[in-house]
Amino acid sequence: MDAPWVKHYQPGVPAQIELPTESLVALYERSVAEAGDSVATEFFGRTTTYAELGDQIERAAEALRRLGVGAGDRVALVLPNCPQGVVAFYAVLRLGAVVVQHNPLYTDRELAHIFTDHGARVAICWDVAVPKLQQMPATAPLRTIVSVNLLNAFPLVKRLALALPLPQLRATRAKLTAPVSGTIAWETLLQAPPIASDHPRPDVHDLAAIQYTSGTTGLPKGAMLSHFNLFANARQGEAWMYGAEYRKENFYAILPFFHAFGMTLFLTYGILKQGRLVIFPSFDVDLVLDAAKKSPPTVYCAVPPIYQRTAERAEQRGISLRSARFCISGAMTLPADVVKLWEGVSGGLLVEGYGMTEASPVCLGNPFAPSRRNGTIGIPFPSTDMKVVSVDDPAVEVAPGERGELLIAGPQVFSGYWNNPDETAKTLLPGGWLRTGDVVTVDADGFTTIVDRLKELIITGGFNVAPSEVEEELRQHPDIVEVCVVGIPAGSTGETVAAAVVLRPGAQLDERALRSWGKERLAAYKVPHRFVSVDELPKSMLGKVIRKDVAKLFEG
Repeated sequence: MDAPWVKHYQPGVPAQIELPTESLVALYERSVAEAGDSVATEFFGRTTTYAELGDQIERAAEALRRLGVGAGDRVALVLPNCPQGVVAFYAVLRLGAVVVQHNPLYTDRELAHIFTDHGARVAICWDVAVPKLQQMPATAPLRTIVSVNLLNAFPLVKRLALALPLPQLRATRAKLTAPVSGTIAWETLLQAPPIASDHPRPDVHDLAAIQYTSGTTGLPKGAMLSHFNLFANARQGEAWMYGAEYRKENFYAILPFFHAFGMTLFLTYGILKQGRLVIFPSFDVDLVLDAAKKSPPTVYCAVPPIYQRTAERAEQRGISLRSARFCISGAMTLPADVVKLWEGVSGGLLVEGYGMTEASPVCLGNPFAPSRRNGTIGIPFPSTDMKVVSVDDPAVEVAPGERGELLIAGPQVFSGYWNNPDETAKTLLPGGWLRTGDVVTVDADGFTTIVDRLKELIITGGFNVAPSEVEEELRQHPDIVEVCVVGIPAGSTGETVAAAVVLRPGAQLDERALRSWGKERLAAYKVPHRFVSVDELPKSMLGKVIRKDVAKLFEG
């Protein structure tokens, strides 16, 4: 209560939230009961009410139960943003099972590692991505795939703004509208009766989700988030967005549900506020602005490039965004010129926040008030504490204003990584303090500025890329002897993935061939955009590659 940053909160924002005592099942059931006739989701013009949403959740839960899903079981969701994703998320939770969300654009190799780790036996998957799951290795226990066909479910959709190019989508329309062999159609799940009302519900401290993140290094690790963690972060968001009204806010669901920011903002906080989720499978600026003419956005949270493109296109088309009152930017630095542009066309402040998957994810933010400070990531959320420690010894706090690693504590902080106690011990310190890996300075009022990263993650377009994962795939190319992957500044998109390679004798650098190699093995955003060939990588006396020196190779 006496933290220096509390006095800078927007008037009405409490220093502490009321901690949850119920699971996320109670959250959605309360919203269904109180907002039955209100619109819960809107997808290409088609709407679903909260009453209809609740009915679909109960039926899908019963169908999953009949497929053998029980408390504690992991269920994989491999979906773009769609109404079925909202239903599936809560249907899994209703059983006390654990949601594991995946990027449907991941390659089969990327998915295989994650599936082997979490061990889901049932997956609910966008039909376009089903072939990837059907190639799972024997080490993955996946046995049942529920196929979600967006074209069948929404026949009035004229086009889907998905990664699949539109000409290819049209060319394969007949194939996409046919049931995928060896799967159960999503519509079949909804034909089940509602689950018995007395079927056991999860406890507030039960595991709700395993959210995979690249963490600080290496292959993706599963952050274990409880109902308590996610419910608490939703309440923290509710406190921060003081003035947002129940059943009156239009949440523009552009950020992917499978990203921690999108999951909390839409699937938990949005449903908590009984808002209308205007859902987009991916960002298409004209689709967004078309929707804005019918259902003007009031909560529009995104990454800087999306704000910039939306504002510029809205001005070109003469479409008003004055309805957008609550706008938080995350995942990368928010440039001052983007703030000025957005606030010139919208009706509210654009503020920068900060979070980590391991913190459900939001832990700091700038106030929706004149006290906000552009260029900083803000101040701790209600019920959140922070401290800054020596980068060499996390047990030693640094003096106010000095550089150090940011540590976070609060009800949103995770309990550890799935099946990975060693990484958990490195990340979670005694007292529940979460190591962020970010080097910051904090002023006397608590406003925090990131000045460096201990971790080596590359942030591109709002997504995290672990250099070691990309390096491992490139290293298998027959022409590459050594490789180092780094992020280089790329303006509003954050960073560009770049690779320095040492080639075998006689080999010539072929960037196009190397990109093709990468695209076969990695999601597109992880594939290096730039390559440089060097005789040897810069290394320390201990033989460790000096990444900062590698990054300099791409300057100029």
